[in-house]
Order: sequence, then structure tokens, then C-alpha cells
Amino acid sequence: MQGVLLVDKPAGWTSFDVVNYVRKLVAAAEGKKPKNTKVGHTGTLDPFATGLLVLLIGKEYTKRAGELSKLDKTYEVTMQLGASSTTGDPEGEIIAAVGASEPSQEEIKAALMQFVGEIEQIPPAFSAIKVNGQRAYKLARAGQEVVIEPRKVTIQNLKLDAYHYPEVTFMTHVSSGTYIRTLVEDLGKALNTAAYTSALRRTTIGSFSLDNAITISKELSIETVASSLQSL
Repeated sequence: MQGVLLVDKPAGWTSFDVVNYVRKLVAAAEGKKPKNTKVGHTGTLDPFATGLLVLLIGKEYTKRAGELSKLDKTYEVTMQLGASSTTGDPEGEIIAAVGASEPSQEEIKAALMQFVGEIEQIPPAFSAIKVNGQRAYKLARAGQEVVIEPRKVTIQNLKLDAYHYPEVTFMTHVSSGTYIRTLVEDLGKALNTAAYTSALRRTTIGSFSLDNAITISKELSIETVASSLQSL
């Protein structure tokens, strides 16, 4: 069994949880041990986030993970104004900003426009980026200082969907390597307040769409997995 499997990752699951779940199904169907079954993904989603995860099944597909990880992505983002998070998302310690201003809708739109195009980002300390051979989030959790160099990313577009203070929802199409949590924090600074990502849903990766993804559940069968496989 081999091919591309599109999965709608639920909140609370890690990307590895999804890979492991599907690997066990495929291994059982092929009469193999999970450790001998090739299943991988083309880019993680944080546990709090939901949406499209592209899984690769079989050796011929998993070896192309690096190539597919470079594809652009689109997200539905919910930004919470007036507070920050130690991790940039709902899983960290939420700290209310002192004297936070309430921006107007016009100011929100203007701030979004500032970030369209090629920009520099400093990825969050709570990320999987390696710093001196160690994952940044492991160093951060251990209370160590994490220094990450800024990198260039491209924001293709930013479109405001709704604004009801303190919540802003917007859509964005970004290059690979863009950290939405950092984008939201930087938007907060541009608006003279604090901000964190309270919800995140990935809708596309390259030409792959969430519309064609299957849902992970206890009822998921190997027949559903097999019938949902795509080729490259």
C-alpha cells in the first residue's frame, strides 16, 4: 500500500499521533510490524491546531517528504488581542496586557497589509527548530535561553474575515517555514497591543485541499484509508 493520504487533524493530537495511528492500521493490513511500515508527513501542525496533514505511505512516497514540505500553505487564523501567551498559543500561560488599546477595524486591515510580501520572522522559542543540535522547545521548556536567527518568509495574502474585539479571524496564504504564531505576535506589536493565536486551521498545502481529507476516528477503517489514497 502506498500513496498520499490527506487527513483532517483534530485538536489535541500531535502530528506524530496521526502518523502512528495510520501506521498501525497499514501495518495490520499488510501483516507487518508498525516499525517496518513506512508512513510519514510533510509538515507538522501544533497539537492545538486542526486541519490538513499530508501523510505519505510507502517507501517511494516517504522519500519525497522533503520535497513536499516546501509547498505553500493556507490557514484560517483566530487572533486574540489584549493578551500574550508564553508559547504563542492557548497552551501557554496567558498574560493580560496592561493598558492594551482596542484597535479599529481599519487599523486591523492596515496592520494586515503591512505584512504582505517578503518579511523577516524570528521563529518562536517553542518550535521544533534545532539550536545547537537540540530542539528549541526542549531548551525553552528547560528554562534555557533560546536564540534563533531571523529568516525570510513570504506572506502571499492576508484577508480579514471578522473582528469583534478582542477576537480577529483572518485567512492567510504563506510560504513554507512561516510561523503563524510569530505572525500573530508581530501583528499585535504593530497594533500597539499583545496578541496570541487562539485557534488555527490549515486548509491547503500546495494543491492538496482539506476538502478531500478524511477524519481520524476509532471508526476509521483500512478500507477507507486505501480508497482515499492519492498518487503524485
